[in-house]
Amino acid sequence: MTENSADDEQESMTTKPLLNDDHDCFSAKGGFRTMPFILANEAFAQVASYGLQPSMILYLTREYHLNMATGSNIIFLWSAATNFMPLLGAIVADSFLGRFRMILFGCVISLLGMALLWLTSMIPQAKPPPCHESNKNCSSATSFQLFLLCSCFGLTSIGFGGITSSSLAFGADQLQKAGGHNNGRVLESYFSWYYALSTISVLIAYTCIVYAQESLGWQVGFGIPVMLMLLSTLSFSLASHLYFKLKAKSSLIVEMLQVAVASYRKRHIELSTERSKLLCHHHRGPSICLPSEKLRFLNKACIILDPEKDLTTDGTAADPWSLCTVNQVEDLKSILKVIPLWSAGMIMSVNNSQLSFSVLQAKSMNRKFGPNFEMPAGSCSMFAVVGAVLWIPFYLQVILPVASRILGRPVHLSTRERMGIGMALSFCRHDSGSNSGA
Repeated sequence: MTENSADDEQESMTTKPLLNDDHDCFSAKGGFRTMPFILANEAFAQVASYGLQPSMILYLTREYHLNMATGSNIIFLWSAATNFMPLLGAIVADSFLGRFRMILFGCVISLLGMALLWLTSMIPQAKPPPCHESNKNCSSATSFQLFLLCSCFGLTSIGFGGITSSSLAFGADQLQKAGGHNNGRVLESYFSWYYALSTISVLIAYTCIVYAQESLGWQVGFGIPVMLMLLSTLSFSLASHLYFKLKAKSSLIVEMLQVAVASYRKRHIELSTERSKLLCHHHRGPSICLPSEKLRFLNKACIILDPEKDLTTDGTAADPWSLCTVNQVEDLKSILKVIPLWSAGMIMSVNNSQLSFSVLQAKSMNRKFGPNFEMPAGSCSMFAVVGAVLWIPFYLQVILPVASRILGRPVHLSTRERMGIGMALSFCRHDSGSNSGA
């Protein structure tokens, strides 16, 4: 009996862990349990933000009595600010606030901007009086009314930039250790779900939200995005204690600026043609020790002239604006190499950003489907999204197999080749459209 009890006690001691694993898992930050909150935040924010854009030109021309040119210019500037703010948001998030605070800040600012826009549809003093059939001349908007309207656009742009700049990366931070050895597959699956959910959100915005604005009025049409943005803010903030929050550090943009400044300060230095004689500053451990030969003028930023003056006792740069690491130099070179591709995309985006023009054109079309349903003019923008969604399976299941059979070998187009073909087709489409219009 004594031996059996001793064996049972020893077995219980060996099988019972010293630390409670369940408690460790519960106290750990991040992981898959944060994904519903992050994805819900992004989905609600996308529906709310994109739901305001298509029919906004109609709101400006009908309620504020603006002409088409003025209204289109305001929307174009709003769209430009919305697309530019994520860049500033990324810099502020990485350097000062951190991604969690930036997303929360963006949610609150977006909610404030949408709420003010909602109030403009309900408060009569916030917009010009309606035009009556007896009055041929409609009252124009006052300076204060236009200032209030533009303030709404500015707040929504700032908020959208705060959310978009950090949402995708913040979700990836939560999954850094969740997948273990399969972390790459976990992140790939997360990116796929993220972009799929974003596409669905845009479709819902272009259909349901726009239909509510056209059929139920601006008060309901602007009130729904406010409610969605409130849900987005609450869904994100409720899981605050579960998130893994990285501290803010030096931004990639700041590091690239440091390389540019350091290389300019050392512009009079002559680089040695023998790479073995170069004394370059690099991180300890596995890192790039020597810069590449392309764009050699940037290599001056990582050259150590005087180790005693340029480096501190722990091996870091005494002045990061005068001495950078080899990794920083190579990162800037990588960015500069894709500038031609970016510039080509920017030129194409000039045509695609004219959303108000397409809405005004659709307004003059016959959009009736049957005797009782008429598609809203703003919903016509959804065909571009639907076309992009349908093109992906058509390309994978039809074009690639047929091309492989014709050529007798596996055919696969790289990302750069697909982008080039898409830009060429887009150029041909716009060129043919301008010729037909002429």
